[in-house]
Amino acid sequence: MTGTRGGTEASDTGLHLPEGWRCAPLRDLCASLRAGPASRVQDKGHTQADGGVPVVLPRDLGGQRITTAEPGLVPAVPRERARALEQHLLAEGDILITRTGNVGRLALVTGEHSGWLFHANLVRMRLPGAGPAQAPYLAAYLSSGTAQDWVRARTAGSVIPSVSIRTLGELPVPLPPQAEQRAIGATLAALDEKIRAHTEIARTTVQYRAVLADALLTGVVTAQP
Repeated sequence: MTGTRGGTEASDTGLHLPEGWRCAPLRDLCASLRAGPASRVQDKGHTQADGGVPVVLPRDLGGQRITTAEPGLVPAVPRERARALEQHLLAEGDILITRTGNVGRLALVTGEHSGWLFHANLVRMRLPGAGPAQAPYLAAYLSSGTAQDWVRARTAGSVIPSVSIRTLGELPVPLPPQAEQRAIGATLAALDEKIRAHTEIARTTVQYRAVLADALLTGVVTAQP
């Protein structure tokens, strides 16, 4: 259930905060902000199907979730190499965000991708166990127009857009009480799930239409008047 209410202006951020809310920089909400490890030439060519530790790529982030290809197409790092990268392993509740290219795309890590590694062009945000921000709420805020505009305004103007971890850490985040964070996170996550479902239906329908058109236009299938 939603509604409107009065509040106060956070003078240091320009955000209008309801009573009982506060604002904090992103870095203060995270136990760590870490970029993915640099790739090595000798690791190239390995895939998840080979039994290595799979790697999340920037292209895999969309709709606040990670969506990867079939195992034979997912890059991976040999397990002996991955043992030296333990600090870069993902855990459920982490948040990934792109820091180069299409800056600002993000995903909330679920159990499905726990134990995976992540690309060097991604930043992993890990929250403390009992911190002031909840992961679903923070992911929802980071995907909002306000946060996305803030990040884009601070993206370095070069051929390939990029934003530094230090700059990301300065992002002001409004923090409602914990119960309200849970409600906001759950509400927006439910909508995101509906969007993903409808997107998949649309994708499947487009594929079906293409197959049916070929069949109809070659006489393999006859259209019934």
